[in-house]
Amino acid sequence: MPDSYTIAELALEFDITTRTIRFYEDKNLISPERQGQRRVYSPRDRIRLRLIMRGKRLGFSLEEIAGMIDLYDVDPTETAQLTHFLEKIRGRQAALRRQQKDISDILAELVRREQECENLLEQKTV
Repeated sequence: MPDSYTIAELALEFDITTRTIRFYEDKNLISPERQGQRRVYSPRDRIRLRLIMRGKRLGFSLEEIAGMIDLYDVDPTETAQLTHFLEKIRGRQAALRRQQKDISDILAELVRREQECENLLEQKTV
């Protein structure tokens, strides 16, 4: 594993733009060193970026992701982070299940309304 990474290397690895990485830097989620105008990212920054991308893929907000990452810094054993992450996962699952039910209900209602409209059109054309 290299000792440092450029912004272009991380952008390529994570398939994101350099602007996205600078955005995460502005949000204090990663903190590269500066060598003049050049940003130098550490392995720690790379890990944090991986956690950010994983959290975003799972639908967590940047605020939630930051909280989980900060726990890692406080507890290197990861126990607190894993416990917190587990709670967040369960909450996210519950929210998605509610959304899934809502979507199913809406789809069923749309099917009923579609059928009603088709029946009314059929009656008018007979």
